[in-house]
Amino acid sequence: MKVEVSKLRINILRTVYLLIVVVFGYRIWPTIINPNEVWDPLQGVAFSFWGAFTLLSILGVWQPLKMLPLLFMQLTYKVIWMLAVGLQLWSAGQIGPVAAGLIRSNSIGIIIDLLVIPWPYVWSTYILKTNPNNHHSYSDK
Repeated sequence: MKVEVSKLRINILRTVYLLIVVVFGYRIWPTIINPNEVWDPLQGVAFSFWGAFTLLSILGVWQPLKMLPLLFMQLTYKVIWMLAVGLQLWSAGQIGPVAAGLIRSNSIGIIIDLLVIPWPYVWSTYILKTNPNNHHSYSDK
């Protein structure tokens, strides 16, 4: 069964990738290019990750369906953070302004990802692997 993705959905996906590039890129790349201090290793990992994420999202503007795994990753890490960190902070009554902002932004991000990801296409292409355009298996050379 071939699942088509509408041009509207494709353009919505392109818009989401572009927003990732602009919003995160605006915050991340000035710090990567001109850091004010030497980063600790974990902070360096975070900036490197977000830099790579924004660069790969540029490909999502161009090829939105091929870059869906970026949105899967974004959705997955936000859900994990909400369950592992946000829920723990909430149950301990330790939600300060930073945590509240992260909970709000992660909640919005989860909702957006759930709405824009074309789930019938994902099911067909990634789970059932019925996409007729995907003729290669991992063992092909």
